Amino acid sequence: MKRFVMEFLRRGLIASGIGPIILAIVYLILQQSAAVDTLTVNQVCIGIFSLSALAFIAGGMNAIYQIERLPLMVAILIHGSVLYISYLCTYLINDWLELGIIPVIVFSVIFIVGYIVIWAIIYSIIKRNTAKLNEMLKKKQQNP
Repeated sequence: MKRFVMEFLRRGLIASGIGPIILAIVYLILQQSAAVDTLTVNQVCIGIFSLSALAFIAGGMNAIYQIERLPLMVAILIHGSVLYISYLCTYLINDWLELGIIPVIVFSVIFIVGYIVIWAIIYSIIKRNTAKLNEMLKKKQQNP
């Protein structure tokens, strides 16, 4: 458990520096789309703190895959749930998402579909690489 916590902190601290950069990109996009004209100091500060925290959590949660005793599907469910709650809270805190049933349902569907697509891509890449490695091992065993 200590190893997990240390890895979570290490990964989280590395990722948390990226949060304000992502926030700046989001604000630039919002400005270009005329969704935001000016920001208050309070909005900027909340944005910086919330995105730094989100990046810390998102980066740190990848350490869950280092726990060997945890089945992969359980790790994926924990990872996805923590990310979902973190993203939802961040969007609500920053007023990027209205607090209501319909906006939260739309956000949830988009998040779930995006999460599944990303995992499907990762799975297919790993499967393809594993097949290549197995083929190389077969050739190596046949030709000593």
